[in-house]
Amino acid sequence: MTDFSFAVLPGVDQEEILWLQELTKDYSEDNKRKFIALYQSRRKDPQTVLICCLLGLVCVSGIHRFILNQVGMGILYLFTGGLCLIGTIVDAVNHRKLAWEFNKGAAMEAASLLKMY
Repeated sequence: MTDFSFAVLPGVDQEEILWLQELTKDYSEDNKRKFIALYQSRRKDPQTVLICCLLGLVCVSGIHRFILNQVGMGILYLFTGGLCLIGTIVDAVNHRKLAWEFNKGAAMEAASLLKMY
């Protein structure tokens, strides 16, 4: 598989591509293909996180936290109006970091699942 195999993921940046290449450097072509399919199904696009976060400014706050599997923070944002909108604004600014942290965990889960088989 070429070095550009991770470039097909939506919203992927260079840092994420390099990290994924380092994570899968010892994988065979078949395992790398399986990893990409598994990772792509679990990965969250940073633009989706941003859109859901901006929706929290005008209607229901905390949707982006539920999408990132942070249920506790989602409930807190829901009942406090995004911590009086300050938390929602901070999350809108840091949407790439939130998505990157979630995606790192998803990549580690996908890698561990592949090692089990």
